[in-house]
Amino acid sequence: MSTTLVAVIVALLLGHFARPLTVLRHHDWFVGWLGLLGREHGGLRAVALTLGLLLPLAAVATLQWLIGDWAYGLPALLLGIAALFYAWGPRDLDLDVEAIIDADGFEARHEAAKPLFPQREDAIIEGGPLVEAVFRCALWRWFGPLFWFLVLGPVGAIGYRLVALSAQGEARRRLSDGQGQSAATLLGLLDWPVAQLMTLTLALAADFDAVIGAWRAWHSEGIRLGLGHLEAAARASVAVELAEEEAYAADGPAQAPALLELRDAMSLVWRILVIWLGALALFVVAGFVG
Repeated sequence: MSTTLVAVIVALLLGHFARPLTVLRHHDWFVGWLGLLGREHGGLRAVALTLGLLLPLAAVATLQWLIGDWAYGLPALLLGIAALFYAWGPRDLDLDVEAIIDADGFEARHEAAKPLFPQREDAIIEGGPLVEAVFRCALWRWFGPLFWFLVLGPVGAIGYRLVALSAQGEARRRLSDGQGQSAATLLGLLDWPVAQLMTLTLALAADFDAVIGAWRAWHSEGIRLGLGHLEAAARASVAVELAEEEAYAADGPAQAPALLELRDAMSLVWRILVIWLGALALFVVAGFVG
């Protein structure tokens, strides 16, 4: 567990303070690999997604197993750092949000917002959709790889990133409609526990009653896949945050603009990440004490 914590912290520090290294996050090889399998005819095309994921993940899993006990775990630590760093992102969420806030004019802001909507052809420059987009991208870029890294190690982080690539953007377009839908369903299954944990953490980081109320409303028809509960909880939390800010500001706006909601959404995402890292550190300390 301590090795996992060190790998997580180093990978996050590299991503934040050594941003030129993010050019190493190239996924074109996987897009091309899926495209090659998708162009084949017959039975191979029907299992393009399975083969596209299985072969690279089998290589990572084999390497993870082989070096697990070498040199007091140092090679395993380096593999964990490399895997999580590679799976993180690939775009920097902070920079994408800052680009929207700093953009001059609607057209520039609209163009800057497009990376937050990888499943759409167009962006929506409104407060609610932007808040939801920040939380969805935080799940896909940060918390999904982190969660599955904590559960399965390097193969979990890489596996999540490859599934997310398969379900979105150019990689999905290289697959048949059926295979693309299968990739989206698989991503939904991987996202479900992460979104639930993010919602619980958001309840601790923001207004508990608002978050739990949104969660209950979404699940009133039963447990189901989707990120609706996380999106609803995010919008409710941002509304509470802005209401509190307006209460303290004598000249606060009567209705918060979209960019204020976007800023607060990013702040809440950072709080969730800090709580996750703090909980991981407590597990490590408890393990040492035990």
